[in-house]
Amino acid sequence: MNANMGSLDRGVRIAVAIVVAVLIGMGAVSGTWAWVLGIVALVFLLTSLISFCPLYALFGLSTCRVKQSE
Repeated sequence: MNANMGSLDRGVRIAVAIVVAVLIGMGAVSGTWAWVLGIVALVFLLTSLISFCPLYALFGLSTCRVKQSE
């Protein structure tokens, strides 16, 4: 499993997960939407921690900088 997420992508995903957690914690989002957003936030957080997004791999995408050999 090769990393396919760059640092900016990881940072944005973590920020989104934190915002969603705060919104759910404050009660601004509740019910079904809270569950859906909570699951998405959890997936964002987990993929950020391992620097790998299965959907990126499926579609052949990568936001990770490729180091060029000299």
